[in-house]
Amino acid sequence: MTTTPAAPATRTLHLSELLRRPLTDRGGESIGRLSDVIVRLRGAENPVVTGLVASVGGRDVYVPIDQVSSFDGESVQLTSAKLDLRSFERREGEVLLRADVLGHRLIDVQSAHLIKAGDLELQQQDGQWALAGVDIQRRSRWLRRGHAEAGDQQFRAWSRFEPLIGHTGSALLRGPFARIRRLKPAQIADLLEDASKDEETEILGQVHADPELEADVFEELDEDLATRLLGARTDTEIADVLARMRADDAADAISELPQRRRQPVLDLLPPGQRTKVLTLMGFNPTSAGGLMGVDFLTISCHARVREALDAVTQSVSLQPEALTSVHALDDDDRLCGVARLVSLLQVSADTLISEIYDDDPVRVGADTDVVDVAVLMSDYNLITIPVVDERRKMIGVITVDDVLEATLPDDWRRREAAQPPDAHRGNSE
Repeated sequence: MTTTPAAPATRTLHLSELLRRPLTDRGGESIGRLSDVIVRLRGAENPVVTGLVASVGGRDVYVPIDQVSSFDGESVQLTSAKLDLRSFERREGEVLLRADVLGHRLIDVQSAHLIKAGDLELQQQDGQWALAGVDIQRRSRWLRRGHAEAGDQQFRAWSRFEPLIGHTGSALLRGPFARIRRLKPAQIADLLEDASKDEETEILGQVHADPELEADVFEELDEDLATRLLGARTDTEIADVLARMRADDAADAISELPQRRRQPVLDLLPPGQRTKVLTLMGFNPTSAGGLMGVDFLTISCHARVREALDAVTQSVSLQPEALTSVHALDDDDRLCGVARLVSLLQVSADTLISEIYDDDPVRVGADTDVVDVAVLMSDYNLITIPVVDERRKMIGVITVDDVLEATLPDDWRRREAAQPPDAHRGNSE
């Protein structure tokens, strides 16, 4: 009978157990002490251990991993006592586990929170050591000194975390694989609002690699934080972000800039975006005009449902909330009626849109108070509401998310978001 050989057992070590261990030669003579462990980033794979930093005679020196014969026991045994005694200098792409990660905060991508690394787990398989896990358990000083029991630690796979290392060389290597981009813009905005200045810089550096995501994040930020972060940039950099934002959010952002910077930033915006922003800046921010967006879907009141659905399909640049309604206009651009997207889907494609639209839709003027808009949307169960002038010409549309943001308490962003009941379903960690 053929027996399948058992897979070799995975060897595991914790960084807290390794730090300050003596380094010895093959004869057991002490050479120095372990000061840090060096790993090299490998994109989506676990970082591999490439060497150690050892304290020898009061100087930190580099010890290549090939010179380590054993991590086991009470010391780290080397194959040779011959060491390069030049002071250690970090190379590009190298991360120091004690200096850069242990005790620092990381992004838990799965829960979209910043957590502190209480300990780090190294695993050896196929003769190679790699960083495999993070202990997220908060520790007392006693436990941090290396007296933790196994049950006191809660290790989670390294693959669910995005480190905030603050080291330019390693950040460049992490950029293409940044796990932070799995998060929703609102979640990244929450992280930024909880981050230190250094953490802000690192998070924004990762987000900046995706300009569309960066614009979405700035739309979600607390107004004061967005103003501070934008204010630290050049006029050109600010315009690059605002050009990709919704016009109403861009108008709000420019209005919060110092007076001397507004016009230079406006001049750098693309002509179409600049026109929209200038239009919105002319309205009171607490009115319907200050709340509305100027991008909305219109169609001729003589069109058929098929044409309306085609228009929805082709409107890839509109926010999804604005596509829940189609606005029918006459030859003078006056609002004839509003058709809900679901109504379009429930009738024949050859049906005239005039047969299904509401020819007396709820609508508001640009000077309508925000609270009145909220009441109307609540009373009539509306997702959007058109904004018209005195001749009933459409000038904008307000979506329910805009109303919620304007009417929720001032501190709503700082509240802990409710987790769905199945948030951790299926997690094996």
